[in-house]
Amino acid sequence: MRLGDDGSDNFIDRTGRGGFGFGGGGGNMLGCLLPLVASRFGMVGVLILLLGYCALSSLGGGGGLLGGGGEPTPSAPSGQSTLSAEDRRLLSNTLLLTERVWGDLFQRSGRTYQAPEMVAYSNTGQSGCGVAQAAMGPFYCPTDQRIYIDPQFFDELRRRFDAPGDFAQIYVIAHEVGHHIQNLDGTLDSAQQAQARASRTEGNQIQVAIELQADCYAGVWAANARDSQGSLLESGDIEEGMRAAEAIGDDTLQKQMQGRVVPESFTHGTAAQRQAALRRGLETGDPAACQF
Repeated sequence: MRLGDDGSDNFIDRTGRGGFGFGGGGGNMLGCLLPLVASRFGMVGVLILLLGYCALSSLGGGGGLLGGGGEPTPSAPSGQSTLSAEDRRLLSNTLLLTERVWGDLFQRSGRTYQAPEMVAYSNTGQSGCGVAQAAMGPFYCPTDQRIYIDPQFFDELRRRFDAPGDFAQIYVIAHEVGHHIQNLDGTLDSAQQAQARASRTEGNQIQVAIELQADCYAGVWAANARDSQGSLLESGDIEEGMRAAEAIGDDTLQKQMQGRVVPESFTHGTAAQRQAALRRGLETGDPAACQF
């Protein structure tokens, strides 16, 4: 995907600064102290299921296992950034493109888009929703309206889950921005309230719908990402995105992690569902098509 040369002013580099803090409340995400702490990209639901941290009764059951599988990134001297120029460009420039596309889409509907911030960190830190750890994978915190990501995630996405390519990484970012759209629309709050009245299985189904909508929003964004030369999508981008969506489907992950599939524990949807949601957004380019 063609990203352009400009980066977002809302990108914050906190890599190489272990234990950083941003203030704000929170609680430990893995301790499940909040009914809605974040919505994360794709893996930690399986991690929680296997380790028994808590019931998956919140919308925060996404991201993890990626980014935490290798050796921790060593801190740079004096807290210097450990972010590569390539990752910085991908993160910051993609964030700017989401701001432009969603700003335009909101303007068409008579609204003003409030962009999120993105924080790149290494190993561990503090978010408005509590502790941020690399093993969680990328996540969105509605409390401070920030996206948190340890760039090690991209290495794990390529190596362990066979989902290489820049668009696979961009899809991750666009998915988290999709959760920000849900927060602005009140969808996350409504879903949290519905989960409070639901059984565990029903709560998981609500969460699946939330995650599939974020996948669809990622597709909507990509379909509308254009410049004077036309679409910013390049040959092979859609295939990269579909490969990533398949790699982080609940059924795919559960087969890999425990050798069997437990549908009632799904929190993000099957590989086929995630691919279908992303494709719906890509083919329509219309946020209204993402209602589930």
